[in-house]
Amino acid sequence: MKQLHKVTTAVGLLLALAGGVAHAMDEIKIGFLVKQAEEPWFQDEWKFADQAAREKGFKLVKIGVPNGDKVLTAIDNLSAQHAQGFIICAPDVKLGSAIVAKAAQYKLKVMSVDDRLVDGAGKPIDSVPHMGISAYKIGEQVGSAMAQEMKKRGWKMSEVGAIRLSFDQLPTAKDRTDGAMAALVAAGFPKANFINAPQAKTDTENAFNAANVAITQNPKYKHWLAFGLNDEAVLGAVRAAEGRGVKSDSIIGIGIGGSQSAMNEFAKAGKTGFFGTVLISPKRHGYETTLNMYQWIKAGKSPDKLTLTTGMLMTRDNTAAVRKEMGL
Repeated sequence: MKQLHKVTTAVGLLLALAGGVAHAMDEIKIGFLVKQAEEPWFQDEWKFADQAAREKGFKLVKIGVPNGDKVLTAIDNLSAQHAQGFIICAPDVKLGSAIVAKAAQYKLKVMSVDDRLVDGAGKPIDSVPHMGISAYKIGEQVGSAMAQEMKKRGWKMSEVGAIRLSFDQLPTAKDRTDGAMAALVAAGFPKANFINAPQAKTDTENAFNAANVAITQNPKYKHWLAFGLNDEAVLGAVRAAEGRGVKSDSIIGIGIGGSQSAMNEFAKAGKTGFFGTVLISPKRHGYETTLNMYQWIKAGKSPDKLTLTTGMLMTRDNTAAVRKEMGL
């Protein structure tokens, strides 16, 4: 009888363990991998992705992937956790083929967000659903806003230098700055007055260094424009201009992103050279992509292959209204 009891207990334990494993495998788990987890934009994406997870009852696995090795390790990790898919903003879009192959190895569904994955030839991987930003059009918004503000201030365009904080190895960055330049040229801004200032990285410190060189080497200009990939780039240029003695009313910097850094700038007692930012919606990029992945896993409903979002110009005068309209 004792032996039978032991066998029965053992069988019960095995069934319980098997049930637990089955439940773990049945539970929907979605990875959300971002290249710079410390940046406010990605923190906001994760926040809205968490909101989708709470609403639908799935588990979200958030992982920072600052380089290629971390990306591949993260995908291994997701497979070990029995995840069924992941969303990724890769540190290098050229990792696209490797990411797709790794996902296929583990039968994981994959979507990209913000930066679109490309293959070895540099072409977008159409098989991977993508939500991105209409980078060129947002750049045009920046350029048009600068042209309007220059006109409002009565600046002579011949006396204005335009700093292009560039990071051309990232297609999104190049599209944004190309769009800004095109809009300025269309408004009559002289092409000869653009100054290319390459950034080593897409942060404020590297933008400061790049802009500082541009301003120092071009003392002939009375006024300045500054534009680049994001708010951090433009803030770096504004700080560099201040350091070179440029007054706040002699520089118009317009960023992209509507980050906390921009909000902090608007909250300062006096106006600075950071005039505005094109606010893009981290809610769509975090909440909507995660929800799309959930529906793809649960119901087999594949997301649209390409979704491009736009933004709204936000200044210190209209911050509350714009944030409300963008769902923030």
